[in-house]
Amino acid sequence: MVKTNILLAEDDENLGMLLKEYLKAKNFETAWHTDGEKAFKSYMNNHFDLCILDIMMPVKDGLTLAKEIRAINDKVPIIFLTAKSMKEDVLEGFKAGADDYISKPFSMEELLYRIEAILRRTQNSDQKNRKSFDLGNYHFDAVKQLLSINDKEFKLTTKESELLKLLCLNKNNVLERNFALKTIWVDDNYFNARSMDVYIAKLRKLLKEDPNIQILNIHGRGFRLIDESQNQDS
Repeated sequence: MVKTNILLAEDDENLGMLLKEYLKAKNFETAWHTDGEKAFKSYMNNHFDLCILDIMMPVKDGLTLAKEIRAINDKVPIIFLTAKSMKEDVLEGFKAGADDYISKPFSMEELLYRIEAILRRTQNSDQKNRKSFDLGNYHFDAVKQLLSINDKEFKLTTKESELLKLLCLNKNNVLERNFALKTIWVDDNYFNARSMDVYIAKLRKLLKEDPNIQILNIHGRGFRLIDESQNQDS
């Protein structure tokens, strides 16, 4: 499993160490720095999926650090930690580019919830814009509407391509039937539902050349695209 990389800038050594160990236990790779300048250098030399910045820090404060990070990357999520709770400070934090703001003292569970909520939101947004997917031995180009395996290529219809993309975006999770119908067909009436079942059957036939790839019916809910090759790799 690929770990999420977090940049943590916190000058309180006790809190910083505690946060790093807690996040490590929750499977986050965390680079911790005690001042904003060191944190910025670390950001410039590494890839981070999320930044947790204390506002009051020596050398360079969190607001300045956030503005510098935002000048380079306007999408990386930023959470501010601060002992301040005045409305003006909260507004300053958001003006500097914060996605969220948590006041000390806070519970580790609350911080974890906020991290997971932000990552879910940003990753889902990024996923929707994905143009290609790997499924076992298959490669799916959603723009060209091409599904390929080895030296074979299958040109998909627009509906087949849209449906396969939704399944890929929800890979190994349930794609709710009504969500798929309203997303692709707009209306979830009986005739569209039957049409979707026909497309699912077509996709199953196209994907049968790799036994690790299956589309399962989940009774009363929808479909699940299973990629068992991932389990073999891990």
